[in-house]
Amino acid sequence: MMNIARVFVGFDSKEVVAYHVFCQSILEKSSIPVEFVPVSLNNLAGTFTRERNPLQSTEFSFSRFLVPYLSNYEGWSLFADCDMLMRTDIARLWELRDDRFAVMCVKHDYIPKSTIKFLGQTQTKYEKKNWSSVILFNNAKCRSLTSNYVNTATGLQLHQFKWLESDELIGSLPPTWNWLVDEYDYNEAADLVHFTEGGPYFEEYKNADYAEEWFSTRDRLLYAAKL
Repeated sequence: MMNIARVFVGFDSKEVVAYHVFCQSILEKSSIPVEFVPVSLNNLAGTFTRERNPLQSTEFSFSRFLVPYLSNYEGWSLFADCDMLMRTDIARLWELRDDRFAVMCVKHDYIPKSTIKFLGQTQTKYEKKNWSSVILFNNAKCRSLTSNYVNTATGLQLHQFKWLESDELIGSLPPTWNWLVDEYDYNEAADLVHFTEGGPYFEEYKNADYAEEWFSTRDRLLYAAKL
């Protein structure tokens, strides 16, 4: 059976270009087939019913936790925010799956430099911040993430993985798989960069680290050969 990476990407109506450029960056470097699923509120009517929290900075802040449910609790799925850029083969990340764990992520330990991020959104600070921006879900071990739980749990219960019996079920990914732009120093070896403060598609962040790579990927996305 062919190994196919199932990738759920957060979709936000204020950052449409981010979703497509991120998918392009994955597609053009992947050596294995990739299945993309946008986590878009337009597609989740009747499934995701909670009202928007004033503190959430994206439309998929909470709906990301529906990934195991949407995967029928089968196999593995990757979730990633849209404000990212893949710089290497996603197969290398897919190979890191470890059945000992329910989820795997980069375990960031940092304090945000700014109190405000893109579009004037408040930069909230909490334990395990940004752990949930890239998650490998071992779906069968995430059955507690029912649609009802995702609709009713608090933000911290979700983002701090309180739905797991123990933090020992959280596996570690190398930090290069969720490298926080402008929070961490430029790293040529970063595999997956995360424009957590704001992407290059916003005027204020057009000169951020890795912005040239992002714009180059966007240009390739828009390319069409002449007949």
